[in-house]
Amino acid sequence: MNKFLLKALVLASVSIATVANAQFRTRNRMDRLEDFDQKKVSWGFYLNGNLLDYRIVLNPRYGMYENYNLVSSKESTSFGAGLIAKFRLNDYLDVRLEPGLQFAQRQLIFNTDTNSRYQDGSLTNPPFAPIALTEKDRVRDIKSTLVDIPVMLELHGERWYNSRPYVSAGVNYIVNLQSNSDSQDDNMQQVFRSTTHNFAWSAEMGIQFYFNKFKLTPAIRGTFFMNNEMVADNATTPPYWSASVSTLQTRAVMFVLKFE
Repeated sequence: MNKFLLKALVLASVSIATVANAQFRTRNRMDRLEDFDQKKVSWGFYLNGNLLDYRIVLNPRYGMYENYNLVSSKESTSFGAGLIAKFRLNDYLDVRLEPGLQFAQRQLIFNTDTNSRYQDGSLTNPPFAPIALTEKDRVRDIKSTLVDIPVMLELHGERWYNSRPYVSAGVNYIVNLQSNSDSQDDNMQQVFRSTTHNFAWSAEMGIQFYFNKFKLTPAIRGTFFMNNEMVADNATTPPYWSASVSTLQTRAVMFVLKFE
């Protein structure tokens, strides 16, 4: 994720520099939207670009072979949008509710052919008939439509003319509409299952810019799932897939543009 974060920071820096130049290029600057932040409640919307990946903790028996990790993930970019409701607490603290819809597609690769050596069974898996994994068996393209409902506590500084920096943090309730959690099929039928209801924490930083008619906020946000998303395969399925992963958690870096 470092490359994406670097690109996002460069893009954010260029955007901020451009906006700042427009905001501060005149000597006799006038403050804009002076009373905007005094409102008890205000509204807006946001657009965002994401980089999503999985944090994977492997099962030491089925997910590793000697010093090799048998399961890996491939990150992907995506997009989303949402609404903003801001509740003013005082001059320095706001509570924000920012429900949004995020679209994602990630990939998991299972190079777990060597698990055929456990065909005689173990304490956790019954004996099974080994199979030769095809490309369709190894690769799972996981599409997700996420209803993301974050509640954020925002701490901001004093306005400097027409800008104001801030940091925020909070918790998210996230519903995966494409989780397949209730499906009777599993990876044996090329169906990957994950949890529908999830919880995460988020942290964000950015700068708010005030214009004549609206406030524009470019920001960087990180969101990290707290629960294990993996749904176990059926008991009769060989340990090539879910048995090889102990913990699976989504992590995301977002570049956000807010309009209020």
